[in-house]
Amino acid sequence: MTSMSRARVARRIAAGAAYGGGGVGLAGAAVVGLLLAEATMARRQVLANGSSPYVPRADGLYGGGYATPAGEPLRLTLLGDSTAAGQGVRRAGQTPGALLASGLAAVAERPVILRNVAVPGAMSDDLDRQVALVLSGPGPAPDVCVIMVGANDVTNRMPPTRSVRHLARAVRRLRTAGAEVVVGTCPDLGTIEPVQQPLRWLARRVSRQLAAAQTIGVVEQGGRTVSLGDLLGPEFAANPRELFGPDSYHPSAEGYATASMAVLPTVCAALGLWPAEEERPDISRREGFLPVARAAAEAAAEAGTEVAAAMPTGPRGPWALLKRRRRRRMPEVEPDPHSPEAPTRA
Repeated sequence: MTSMSRARVARRIAAGAAYGGGGVGLAGAAVVGLLLAEATMARRQVLANGSSPYVPRADGLYGGGYATPAGEPLRLTLLGDSTAAGQGVRRAGQTPGALLASGLAAVAERPVILRNVAVPGAMSDDLDRQVALVLSGPGPAPDVCVIMVGANDVTNRMPPTRSVRHLARAVRRLRTAGAEVVVGTCPDLGTIEPVQQPLRWLARRVSRQLAAAQTIGVVEQGGRTVSLGDLLGPEFAANPRELFGPDSYHPSAEGYATASMAVLPTVCAALGLWPAEEERPDISRREGFLPVARAAAEAAAEAGTEVAAAMPTGPRGPWALLKRRRRRRMPEVEPDPHSPEAPTRA
């Protein structure tokens, strides 16, 4: 599917989500049913490989050594599914939440309080509950929220308009509360080893269509997106033993580090912490201002690509800034051993 075709499909899905439609599908129901059957077989193989639903607890304070009398810790919260939760690794420091908190603390030179409310197996309709949990406390809203969701929506055949509607509503509620929001869009399900050809190509197509539609919905609500699709694509396909965990389904520690390294610059940029010169579009990296649907389609096809709102409108609707940020080595900051392990209420 070309970028323009993907843009048209994504625009239709996002429009259906915004106006209450539900009839726009990602692919024929029968074909998606086959994909679901493959995913079910994949899950069985995951269990046969000894996968555990255990998710390391990583909540707490990171970068405590940066504490200053006047500096309040930044608050980072993760929402979404097993990818956001960190299923597939054994150590708390290997989860994406811990990696992002460590990296953010190093860049900001401030402590970071991490809270993770993501749930393995969650679909986008669980975001309503997760957001309510995040905003239920008496304290301030998080400074930044990272959402990773979408894979379970595809394998459970949630209508894409409904999927995007739930995600957009979650972003709107968090933005209204004062939090910056970064969404890692639907990963490329075509790279999961138990899913066999000829359905891998369909899984990739469906995943990218949903990722593009997610981007439109998120950007229109004031959030930013980072494409995770190809991070679970060519790199994972070329190094499955290194970037997938023992279950061949969830990322390994190295896989999570790769994804976190792609998301961290956008988290920092959302908080105004990234170098100013990197916020200007670089023509040599094919960055620039595009209609949001076209930017979404291009981002869905390239790993680590960021899309953020730009001009309010243009001849073809809202516009967005597409950035291909350079990857940098993930800073290593250990959690403060004296911090409480209980979640910080936001």
